[in-house]
Amino acid sequence: MAELKEGDKAPNFKGISQDGKEIKLDDYKGEKLVLYFYPKDNTAGCNAEACNLRDNNNEFTNLGYKILGVSPDDEKKHQKFKEKFNLPFDLIADTEKEILTAYGVWGEKKMYGKTFMGVKRTTFLIDENGKIEKIFKKVKTKEHSEQIFKEIKL
Repeated sequence: MAELKEGDKAPNFKGISQDGKEIKLDDYKGEKLVLYFYPKDNTAGCNAEACNLRDNNNEFTNLGYKILGVSPDDEKKHQKFKEKFNLPFDLIADTEKEILTAYGVWGEKKMYGKTFMGVKRTTFLIDENGKIEKIFKKVKTKEHSEQIFKEIKL
């Protein structure tokens, strides 16, 4: 599959939230979306990223964006993660890695000299027409909102 680029149509998806609700990209038609992919609930980097987005959720709302997180964790883990950090946005359980694969964020990673398959931490800004506005591949977990704001406030 070709790598997604800015200006491409965002791949449609269907997933299950932490509450067991079905969520589709089509649910966000007419709205802007911060779609962020992260490796695992309750890990240092993922906690920092989720909390940074949570702390800036009102600003995203004011700018017309909704936030949606996706990881391969299951609904139960997402529910605990959302409650623990009081996250105001939904998390999709992509245990089959279908959404991760469609967005090209599931692949080979290297850490501590080992190669393994995992989630490449990436965020997509999707406009109200379903087009990818911006892709963030080098996410600064503790300052991710600020990275995004620099782009959308240009």
